[in-house]
Amino acid sequence: MDKRFGLAILAAAAAGGLFTRAAAAQSAGFGLESLARLSGAKTMRESSYDRDLEGNRDRRQIAPGQTLTLAELKGPGAITHIWLTIGADDPLYPRSLVLRIYWDGEEAPAVESPIGDFFAVGHGASVEVNSLPVQVSSNGRARNCYWRMPFRKSARVTVSNDSPRHKVGAFYYYIDYERLSSLPDDTAYFHAQYRQEYPCQAGDYLILDAEGRGHLVGTVLSVWQTGASWFGEGDDRFYIDGAKTPTLHGTGTEDYFGDAWGFRPFNQPFHGVTLAEGGQVGSRATAYRWHIPDPVRFAKSLRFAIEHKGPVLDADGNTIQGYGERSDCYSSVAFWYQRGKAKRFAQIPPLEERTMPEIRIGAKALLDQGKARRSPGDAIAAQRVPGRPESLLWFKPAAKSRKPWVELEFQPPEEGHYLLGAMLAHSWDYGDWRVVLDGQEVDKRVRLYSPTLKHEVSRWGVRKLSQGPHTLRFECVGSAPESKRPGGEPGRFLGIDSIVLIRIK
Repeated sequence: MDKRFGLAILAAAAAGGLFTRAAAAQSAGFGLESLARLSGAKTMRESSYDRDLEGNRDRRQIAPGQTLTLAELKGPGAITHIWLTIGADDPLYPRSLVLRIYWDGEEAPAVESPIGDFFAVGHGASVEVNSLPVQVSSNGRARNCYWRMPFRKSARVTVSNDSPRHKVGAFYYYIDYERLSSLPDDTAYFHAQYRQEYPCQAGDYLILDAEGRGHLVGTVLSVWQTGASWFGEGDDRFYIDGAKTPTLHGTGTEDYFGDAWGFRPFNQPFHGVTLAEGGQVGSRATAYRWHIPDPVRFAKSLRFAIEHKGPVLDADGNTIQGYGERSDCYSSVAFWYQRGKAKRFAQIPPLEERTMPEIRIGAKALLDQGKARRSPGDAIAAQRVPGRPESLLWFKPAAKSRKPWVELEFQPPEEGHYLLGAMLAHSWDYGDWRVVLDGQEVDKRVRLYSPTLKHEVSRWGVRKLSQGPHTLRFECVGSAPESKRPGGEPGRFLGIDSIVLIRIK
């Protein structure tokens, strides 16, 4: 086996040969022992650098609905590293931007996934990841992957902006690759396919349905809970080479991802949980499992599925079943290598189907309609924030204000159960706020201090809302010790982008 391939199982061993302990150790260390061996490979790169060598416009833009070609490479060769960072108006751009990679002139992509999910974070979220093949830093904004991706004739890499109205103002990227004289005959191609069920249908949730010869090297699974409690009692099941019963049968969702007793955020080289928000309606989770030292090999076919089971509750939180099939929303990316043309078992759905159907009621619009009120003597205004498509409602309590508050009057489109939330700004001079809906406390303390400006949705559970006006009130209850305004005054600002409702049926 050619040790230049670094992650041994990810390139030359794709035909399904023996995976020795030495090769496993080599892959775990990225083949450090091979660095002393010289190679005839030629190191190459495609990037977004400014073609005016005296300039600094090192970015590309992607208009709504448009596709940007990042690279068109001639083979034989192998992509060794991809880095990218993005400035986009869409707060969910990691889910609305789709990465596709095509090998050897094929019409169907071998890689097809939203960018966030490919880099091990679902739901359009941006958080840091520290694993062996995927690493994300800069508060979730700098994405790196080290999957080795060999190709014989050509490689084409594209990114599509599926947002109908949000542009991508800045897309920066590197694609590092090697140009090779040849590839071993048993070299297989890298594949990654996104799939989802919103919500899950009856039967096990399908992650991979492959035909041919190869091995599975990774799974990213994301869950958006439509019901409370724990979603992950479902077992993982692998059907290898046409088996009618599982060849490999697991004991639970978190067990497959190398964890135990539920999920909590953590990162390890081969497994981790990048998101874990608890067990309430609307909670999100994403977990990854890299089969680098233990690939799941198949000679003819592999069908990989997982149950979606656990306690089943109604919208009011009453238990219907202690253990049964749940209707949470699942999405996944399967990563595998195989020889020959891959079976097209899934295609990425339209953007409106891969994001939750949120109802966003803009806070500035409520301000313009006279439906925003504040404590006497305190200032309320619209604030334009760079990089945000809409202005925020900005509440600035006076220095001597003792009990500042602001409230918004809103109406749901119809009576029903809604997951209630709000898109709020977090910054270095923002305060802590008690949240009250129609006189009932829904959050004792939302902490909005952050050393850097960011915008996140805070959620307050499922609420039954009648048709007609409702009042969401924010009351200042202090601030973090680090939250300071110039001069040392405690930071107590509040920025509201929108009230966010999701109908729970």
